[in-house]
Amino acid sequence: MGQDKKTPIVIDDVEYQYEDLSQEQQMLFNHCVDLDRKIGSAMFNLDQLNVGRQTFTNMLKEALNKPKEVLDIVQG
Repeated sequence: MGQDKKTPIVIDDVEYQYEDLSQEQQMLFNHCVDLDRKIGSAMFNLDQLNVGRQTFTNMLKEALNKPKEVLDIVQG
């Protein structure tokens, strides 16, 4: 006989078998997993945005600290 493999999941330090959950419980679990993925993606994007903003802020500070003559030469 074939052995049914079950997927263990842990919620609040209690192990459950995904396949033993009701359809509603499986749906709620899947929402939690999807939201965790989306939160991770949003945090990754926020990190990129923060680095980009800091880079442009640094570039602006450099531009503000250049002598006016240098700016006139660079801008033509």
